[in-house]
Amino acid sequence: MKVLIAATALTGHINPLLTVGRLLAARGDSVVMTTAERFRGKVEAAGLRFSPCDDGDAASYRETGLPAGPERYRREFARRFIDPIPVQTEVLRGLVAAERPDVIVAGSLFLGVLPLLLGSEPRPPIVVLNVSFLFLDRPDAAPVGLGLPPARTDAERAHYALLKAGMDAAFVDPVRAHADAQLARLGLPPLPASLPHSIAVLPDLFLQPTVPAFEYDFGTLPPNLRFTGQLPAPRAEAALPEWWQARDRSKPVVLVTQGTLANADFGELLEPTLAALADRDDLLVVATTGGRPVEAVRGAVPANARIAPFLPFDAMMPEVSVLVTNGGYGTVSQALAAGVPLVSAGLTEDKAEIGARIGWSGAGLNLASNAPSVQALREAIETVLAEPRFRDRAACLARAFSELDGGRTVLASIDGVVRSCPAVQDIAA
Repeated sequence: MKVLIAATALTGHINPLLTVGRLLAARGDSVVMTTAERFRGKVEAAGLRFSPCDDGDAASYRETGLPAGPERYRREFARRFIDPIPVQTEVLRGLVAAERPDVIVAGSLFLGVLPLLLGSEPRPPIVVLNVSFLFLDRPDAAPVGLGLPPARTDAERAHYALLKAGMDAAFVDPVRAHADAQLARLGLPPLPASLPHSIAVLPDLFLQPTVPAFEYDFGTLPPNLRFTGQLPAPRAEAALPEWWQARDRSKPVVLVTQGTLANADFGELLEPTLAALADRDDLLVVATTGGRPVEAVRGAVPANARIAPFLPFDAMMPEVSVLVTNGGYGTVSQALAAGVPLVSAGLTEDKAEIGARIGWSGAGLNLASNAPSVQALREAIETVLAEPRFRDRAACLARAFSELDGGRTVLASIDGVVRSCPAVQDIAA
């Protein structure tokens, strides 16, 4: 089978698509992946062919002139993901003509697939792999993005409806209008629903890499949706450090990460976590800078802490006692699949929703802050370490993950949509 993979140029989006590419290539499929040039080495190291998609480094755009809030998030979302639609679509159409793929597998925010999905031209089936929480419209009327748990009462539902009206006006409706304008310039109809909901329901197949137990009850789910469980762990970019091998194994490990995108200011989470636990000689605190220099961490490193730019989470996670995270979806899923409880602190991008699911699931505490205090972090970490209910709930989720073979489910789902979609015949003819 010939497969075209399209990925947004962010590490947290690239890695799961690379995992799928490796699975396909390992069984003999021909795979070409398109993303930004700076990821060429990573794609080729995975054994996949590379084709560049130059969108002007849009995915890394940050709005510096506005404080955190709907207006800033709207501008960032539009610049990162909607404005590149024409360039991405042109690249996809060129590759479809040149490669004649049997299927396209795209990340959920590679929105260049939308014109193919909404247009009338023959195309191969399109599979979208989600890289975040399930962002369907909520049956309890909660706005997507604020990190609200499921409503329990009529009063909560009424309150959520008011919040949704405000969120729609400030973010959802402008984002949809911006996307519709891009589509109109390409001679295409508007989206059938909000942009997040459209991303989920338009593809021939939408893969959600988690388990139902870590998602809210959305009622009747779209027929194209498949839960896959945890994808196989990505190939480690770093070896296990010598200090990890030589550590005192009687000491619980607290791992802290701000991921690879929202890590410009370590004063938000990493540094206060080090400060919160600096006097805990009975713990080993392990931090990763997500690729930034270790020297970017300000202040003296406590004696009980170790820091590295990258760490092999797949090898380390089973021995971690608590993960402190700003809510990166891939890392959270990896922790839950290993039965590791969490402390979450993050509100940017999709992190408010992911943190809310951590708290709602019972697998950890959600501090719901971009910059929690040292005291709040200390209390939360000590609570999760001390109270068995968090690890017990994380273990329940780990069992749910173990019941789904992520790699096998992804491959079987892709094969099924290729067999059932007649459009591939039109392209290949």
